[in-house]
Amino acid sequence: MTETTIFHLEMLTPDALKPKTNSNGLTVNKVLFKQFEYNRFLYQFVGAAWQWTDKLNWTEQQWQQYSEAGNLHLFVASYQGSPAGYYELQQQEEGNVEIMYFGLGTRFIGKGMGGYLLSQAIESAWSLPGTRRVWVHTCSLDHPSALKNYQARGFSLFKTEIESTVS
Repeated sequence: MTETTIFHLEMLTPDALKPKTNSNGLTVNKVLFKQFEYNRFLYQFVGAAWQWTDKLNWTEQQWQQYSEAGNLHLFVASYQGSPAGYYELQQQEEGNVEIMYFGLGTRFIGKGMGGYLLSQAIESAWSLPGTRRVWVHTCSLDHPSALKNYQARGFSLFKTEIESTVS
């Protein structure tokens, strides 16, 4: 049996953000023309290293329904013209915005870009109309610095769970 720890974090005011402002050459742009294939590519590009498997067996219809929904916002990070990472923000009920997926491709990890990308994600979330809370979850399968990065940017832990799976 394998145990995975899931950490749920939240930020209740924009003032809680402790931004990292040095981009180290990373640029971030909102994707205005939705294409589910792009979301799927980014999910695999970033997630392969961290065992993101929950969407691997999705049909094209499921990808399209999720990715092209009006409440989902995709932002792509680039470095010297190459995709370097991304984040997705989902607007939810009662002013909640969840950072659904967030990360860098493996070639861009350890170059001081993660804190900047997360700062951009949080700023983007707070800029959406009606946002009252930004939240995210990460787990023990993610990069060892993921939880530290979330907390360093101002997120507070509000729930921890242990998920057991048979290996």
